[in-house]
Amino acid sequence: MRVHFIAIGGSAMHNLAIALAKKGFQVSGSDDVINEPSKSRLARFDILPAEFGWFPERITAELDAVILGMHAREDNPELLRAQELGLPIYSYPEYIYEQSKEKIRVVIGGSHGKTTITSMILHVLQHAGKDFDYLVGAQLEGFDTMVKITNEAPIIVIEGDEYLASPIDRRPKFHLYKGHIGVISGIAWDHINVFPTWDSYIKQFDLFIDTLQPGGALIYCHADETLDKLVAEKNTSVEKLGYSVPANQINQGITSLETDKGLIPLEIFGEHNLMNLSAARLVCEKLGISSEVFYEAIATFKGASRRLELVGKTDDCVIYKDFAHSPSKLEATIHAVKQQFPERHLIAAIELHTFSSLNAEFLKEYAGTMDKADQAIVIIDQQTFKQKQMTPFDESIVKKSFNNEKLIFFDNFEIFEAYLNTNSFTNTNLLLMSSGNFGGLDLEKLKNNLLKK
Repeated sequence: MRVHFIAIGGSAMHNLAIALAKKGFQVSGSDDVINEPSKSRLARFDILPAEFGWFPERITAELDAVILGMHAREDNPELLRAQELGLPIYSYPEYIYEQSKEKIRVVIGGSHGKTTITSMILHVLQHAGKDFDYLVGAQLEGFDTMVKITNEAPIIVIEGDEYLASPIDRRPKFHLYKGHIGVISGIAWDHINVFPTWDSYIKQFDLFIDTLQPGGALIYCHADETLDKLVAEKNTSVEKLGYSVPANQINQGITSLETDKGLIPLEIFGEHNLMNLSAARLVCEKLGISSEVFYEAIATFKGASRRLELVGKTDDCVIYKDFAHSPSKLEATIHAVKQQFPERHLIAAIELHTFSSLNAEFLKEYAGTMDKADQAIVIIDQQTFKQKQMTPFDESIVKKSFNNEKLIFFDNFEIFEAYLNTNSFTNTNLLLMSSGNFGGLDLEKLKNNLLKK
């Protein structure tokens, strides 16, 4: 098979390209810019484009498929050439489906927790010695790539994003996988540049349920009132399995599950992660994994990349970084750290970086989300407004939207870093949250400066 990727440098795109190359496909690709780690990874598998740019002359009738990434535009010269030649053109979720038609497909959807639930399932399946394929949105410890596609594996576990499939396919990605087992972790309005109203956003999850295969199962968060109402009113042939926070206890900063096998200490914490664990357990049960094997495996799960990821710690201070950026994720992550360490002062900082969070109207959705932090900080890199071509707003708008007058606002990362360095971190935790990279802040250097005090 000869497959060409337009915009090969994307996170999912380059991982799919590598997976197909490992499967024996002849893979080529193009992009106008490719950053690390995509660049090095593509080079390692000898599929890094020799030069950056778009080259329509490389799109020939000999290609079996063209895979189009979201980074490309509708007028991309390679796309236009492929359309002119009548070549099969796929978004990457469409092609994942094409490669997994004969497999049991598990699709993890929801506004939050998708990566963690997917990672938990993969961790357990690997521990149990199962053969499986996967697509996950973060690089996981013990896994070479974020995508694996083989001929042999009978199962594929897919993290199902609700964002659009490609520039020419406006369907959400998770509608295209047609799962046998579907998970919805919760519904919290996001991606307002695509779904401008709450109702239009909820509708995508209603439609997702319709894509599940007859005789399949829907595993959903019973604690989410919006989702619970949607599922209750949904007429569907699939089995409905609700979940919530499992019985647990916290002792000296360690969360343990209460099970019929006794207490099982975990390396993760927070009610949102415990609900994620419940979802993963139900999926694994459907895949034939016993409770005993699940609990044995989940006890060693350290968390997904950038999800309450440990940056550094001392006896009386822990620094975490987290991908949290939407209102629901922000609130849940702050609550988790405060609940785990109730006696410690918590400094929580979020970089607003997404289209939704930089929209002055949507910003009101953040009201009260940082109230559990002892010190709340919001940072916006002014360059981000320019890059996304959005109207900037100032500190007063941020404080009013978060409904938090004590909130501290920064629009310069050097000043933010200097401010942190003036604080004492005795009996104090620091939580850094962003879907970006905090303006290129050197977290290793910051950690060393803060923890040596």
